[in-house]
Amino acid sequence: MRAALWLIGLFAMAVALALFAGENQGTVTVFWPPHRIDVSVNLALLLLVGLFVLLHLALRALAAVLELPRQARRWRALQRERATQALLLDAMTQFGAGRFLRARKAAEGALAREQALAEGAAALPHALPLRALAHMTVAESAHALQDQATRDAHLGHALDTAATAGAPPELREGVLLRAAGWALNQRDPAGALTRLEQLPAGATRRTAALRIKLKAARQAGRVAEALDTARLLAKHGAFSPSAARSLMRGLAAELIGQAHDPAQLQAVWHSLDPAERTMPELALRAAQRLLALGGDHALARQWLRPVWDEMLALPESFSAAHRARLADVLESGMVATGESSDQEWLARVESAAQANPRDPTLQYLAGMACLHRGLWGRAQLLLTQATRSLTDERLQRSAWRALARLAEQRGDQPAASAAWKQAAQGRG
Repeated sequence: MRAALWLIGLFAMAVALALFAGENQGTVTVFWPPHRIDVSVNLALLLLVGLFVLLHLALRALAAVLELPRQARRWRALQRERATQALLLDAMTQFGAGRFLRARKAAEGALAREQALAEGAAALPHALPLRALAHMTVAESAHALQDQATRDAHLGHALDTAATAGAPPELREGVLLRAAGWALNQRDPAGALTRLEQLPAGATRRTAALRIKLKAARQAGRVAEALDTARLLAKHGAFSPSAARSLMRGLAAELIGQAHDPAQLQAVWHSLDPAERTMPELALRAAQRLLALGGDHALARQWLRPVWDEMLALPESFSAAHRARLADVLESGMVATGESSDQEWLARVESAAQANPRDPTLQYLAGMACLHRGLWGRAQLLLTQATRSLTDERLQRSAWRALARLAEQRGDQPAASAAWKQAAQGRG
């Protein structure tokens, strides 16, 4: 469409020119004493157009000549800028290849060139990021070479550059994150956390900052803070589901192990997420710790209730070791306290043993529950059945010891001696 319009316009101009120039009889007279020059109007117009074109070309040529010095300066500045950037790229390449001395030398060369450009009134438009990156490359190389003095000096220069007006905020955040990583590598968690605290609120929630914070909190022994950080990382998808579960389970178990009294342990337990409180490993560890600290037996059984229900509902998801440990912890909390929960748990355990008559772990647990509540006959029957199929050595020895004590109470010394012998041998 545009070509068609141009073609129509050219035809219109040609027609107008033909009509005007073809029948134009005008004359232009130029008096230059003592001369007189007569030319046609058409020729005069052509001469004027030619003069205009000639003048325009002359002005363009003059402007180009006058522009040559500035173009030369721009070309030289561009060459210096390219050389500076090439040095910085070479420094980063050498650092990636593990040649730290060469990387530091190239980065220092880039800094020298950038400073020369700034002093020569030819500062680069991106001078601040380039300068900060060069300082950080020198600092990185010095850190790898264990030259802490050089590293700290260039780190300070990078922070000063990042704090200059006009520098992008991400520049300072990157410098602080690297400094926190260096402190972490040197087993200085306090220094790493201090660097992270200097970040703005939004930057502290980024995955890179949270990873450093997690490692620093673990190194500093701040398990509660490490657990909170691990939860945030899990929400951000920084770990696979299995890795996140394993990490949070380990941190929560460590936090439970640090409790020194029942009240502190209860506070730790309530600080855990509902999903964490249903983890068998954590529930077992918390209940075992509570009993070891002399805490409430009924509360320990309450913490184990979700694990118990899950074991009965999904027995295939529990390994033999987990089943044995659950039975061991529940048996430790089976001491009769006179509360209504005692009878509830006794009925619950007996019901489970009756529903699963081939499960020796449930038989053992029901037998020990009856033993602690003075139901001697029922306890002897269940424990005798359990000893025939128990595979866990610890539970088997405990069952034989209980049978030995029951035999001694009845005055049956031969049975008691045989049971004590089996307990000592650790077999059925």
